[in-house]
Amino acid sequence: MTRPFYYTGEEAEPEPEPEMFKYSVFIVLCNRIVSCFVALIAINVSKTSMKPVAPIHKYFAVSLSNVVATTCQYEALRYVSFPVQTLGKCAKMIPVMIWGYFISKKRYGVKDYAIALGVTLGCTVFLLYGDQSTISSKASSKKTMAETSIYGLMLMLGYLGFDGFTSTFQDKLFKGYQMETYNQMLYITGCSVLLSLFTLFTSRQMGPALVFLIRHPDCFGSIMMLSMASTMGQLFILYTIKEFGALLFATIMTTRQFLSILLSCVLFAHPLTWPQWGGTGMVFGSLYYKAFKGKEKKNGPGTASDATALSLEEDDPAKVDMLGPRDDERQ
Repeated sequence: MTRPFYYTGEEAEPEPEPEMFKYSVFIVLCNRIVSCFVALIAINVSKTSMKPVAPIHKYFAVSLSNVVATTCQYEALRYVSFPVQTLGKCAKMIPVMIWGYFISKKRYGVKDYAIALGVTLGCTVFLLYGDQSTISSKASSKKTMAETSIYGLMLMLGYLGFDGFTSTFQDKLFKGYQMETYNQMLYITGCSVLLSLFTLFTSRQMGPALVFLIRHPDCFGSIMMLSMASTMGQLFILYTIKEFGALLFATIMTTRQFLSILLSCVLFAHPLTWPQWGGTGMVFGSLYYKAFKGKEKKNGPGTASDATALSLEEDDPAKVDMLGPRDDERQ
């Protein structure tokens, strides 16, 4: 969505000027509409209750933080490259730990803080020791590197902070209510649709966004493809965790992020410097150490079989919404 679009209609100039799609909230709107529709289908197929389990204002709180986080995520791609954003997402352990302390009164050990520090240092090295093409998005090529990096960093910090609140509060909702996954998905995405519409109309972006899509129909196709991919990704996450457990899922997600960086470097010519490769190694080395140490605890004597999954859920509650309440929480 950060690539330029060219008008090719009857009134098009011989050499049309490139036009950029600048309405991130509209992408969020389309994404949430698709997710809401899929949640409705899933509820009807599974024949589960469609009534809200928690008070609407609690769904709304999660939805508001989720819309802001997703908007920051999409907007950041205009100012930082995809590898920087993908690696930066790994640093969400810190805001999740902070929100977990204040919202759920969770406590973390020295190893948890050490792993979070390793991930953060790796992300910092990656951001500081790269050239313009690696750090900045092509959509921001006319801006200076300093302006791009600072504004992009602010957007990424906004994404991490609000996303950390979203996942932590979702965890709290599951623990406090007997809630099905698709029920939460329906009401959170439904509130997100209303919030996105309100933002688009009050900021007067709905009209320009629709005009852009009329001029560039292929842009709408890209938005819908992105929305479908995001929604299908949630379904695969649900299946993977339920069938194979949280440990394997965490390992798969870490590998996916690493492969995403490599693929982006190949497809969009984002060369990595040696310090950036070192930063990448610090991030994924810390995450894999966390995963395999959890596996050792799981296989050790006197340890419950769910210890690792519980540890991973607490450290990354963003994935807890796909699990639902545990057996001990249902009693």
